[in-house]
Amino acid sequence: MTMPLSTAEIAAGMANGRIGTALVLEDRGMRVWHLRLAPGETLAAHRHDRPYFWTALTAGQGRSRYGDGSVADVTYQAGDTRYFPDLGPHKAFVHDLTNTGTAELVFVTAEFDPHPQG
Repeated sequence: MTMPLSTAEIAAGMANGRIGTALVLEDRGMRVWHLRLAPGETLAAHRHDRPYFWTALTAGQGRSRYGDGSVADVTYQAGDTRYFPDLGPHKAFVHDLTNTGTAELVFVTAEFDPHPQG
């Protein structure tokens, strides 16, 4: 059985804005991340507090534990994309991601400033 995020992991996740393994671009209110996880590897708990989307570049399996106590197992197909348009400082969430499959998981994620400066 998978344990939910602990109180300490949630607190650390709230302070962690690193939503990928490499920040590859930051410009004009946008950040682009690459996420690469080998089988069994985990991206530590982190917060999502900006609108963002992710696209899976490889097929695989993952497990996320969320700050609300839920756990989700997901099977990804290359090209799967999900968009979270309504996040912001007062509507955010914390989760981690573990590669539970046998192949490397690779994602590209872009997050956007909810209040861009003109």
